Amino acid sequence: MVYLPTAFTETRTEVLIAHIERYEFGLLVSQGGPGLTNSGLIASQIPFLVERGEGRLLLQGHLARPNPQLADLEGGGEALAIFAGPHAYISPSWYEAGPSVPTWNYAAVHAYGAARTIADPDWLRALLRRLSERHEAREPAPWRMEDLPAAYLAGMLNGIVGVEIAVTRLEGKFKLSQNRPAADRPRIIAALEQRDDPESQAVARLMREREPAAE
Repeated sequence: MVYLPTAFTETRTEVLIAHIERYEFGLLVSQGGPGLTNSGLIASQIPFLVERGEGRLLLQGHLARPNPQLADLEGGGEALAIFAGPHAYISPSWYEAGPSVPTWNYAAVHAYGAARTIADPDWLRALLRRLSERHEAREPAPWRMEDLPAAYLAGMLNGIVGVEIAVTRLEGKFKLSQNRPAADRPRIIAALEQRDDPESQAVARLMREREPAAE
């Protein structure tokens, strides 16, 4: 479990899923057991798709067939997918009063659930089509999987195995200076917006979006 102080805890399902879809290149973590290729923690960074329906939330992706993590996932044990959002260093010099120390603001969602592996070529083909269409949509001349030679595509499909996590628990941590006095937060947002790095500006946007509306 992630450490979740009340002030930083996000429990709204729609907010958590929106975060996953925005930061879908997640870190898949599993724990190996006796007799498996890997007997300790193992992690892989992969893009996920969210599938919802019939009261279920599924995270779908794929791993290279030689990846030893697949052995961990075949038994249906619990896996963890971590979706890290923007993060930024927070200087205590931005606060109205001290003493204070530096900290870090960030947003992340952890998804837990039973994992399974899927080798069905039709399932994998559909997954890759959805993945490519989702990300190629931003391109001026989108690449199409259907344009690949059939034999080449079949060989590529044979080199991967699908992974699906049936999510049983979502934990969201949006640490955005909620524990600071109300007078400090606009100062922090303004300081972050003055930086020229996208991460700081993204944290500032999140903070601004979540600030209580002025009466």
